[in-house]
Amino acid sequence: MALAFCASNLAADGMDMSDAPRDVGSDASLEPVREVLSASTDPDNPTAEELRDLLERTHRIAVVGLSRFPEKAARRVPAYLAARGYEVVPVNPSAERVLGRPAYPRLTDVPGAVDMVMIFRPSDQAGAFVRESLRRPERPAIWLSEGIRADEEIADARSQGFAAVQDLCAYKVHVNLPPRPSEPPAPGRRDPSG
Repeated sequence: MALAFCASNLAADGMDMSDAPRDVGSDASLEPVREVLSASTDPDNPTAEELRDLLERTHRIAVVGLSRFPEKAARRVPAYLAARGYEVVPVNPSAERVLGRPAYPRLTDVPGAVDMVMIFRPSDQAGAFVRESLRRPERPAIWLSEGIRADEEIADARSQGFAAVQDLCAYKVHVNLPPRPSEPPAPGRRDPSG
């Protein structure tokens, strides 16, 4: 399963503590992100440069389907992002708290603006959450994790000018980006020298 693979990369990369910075302006510094993008089944996903910019301007992420179970990618990826300084807002009707934060039963219950809605639900359920995201007044970016697609809804989001990503692991993208100046060191960040 694709999400399990994403989670296995988290575990494997957690052993590599290399966090050497890359030249943020260098096109070559984004080559690892391009490799990750090439594995996605959606050729219309944003470019490596657009993903870098999106993650740089994102601060608050509502995570639909954030799991209570630590072994799941739907818990490990958001936990990684929270550890990197993002404010993660759990959306899970079966939990009161996740990652030490209050969980909201529905995306519409999340107070305040979010920069991104990240969706960890099966493909046959993801479209409804994309449509819900499109109704938010702040027009958040929408990110469906690896193995999750909602082609019709994502095409609609893109036609409305939303940044929309599908079938792509945010951890794999983030860990391969050059670190932001204010970001804590990331376990698993690759050393650009080899």
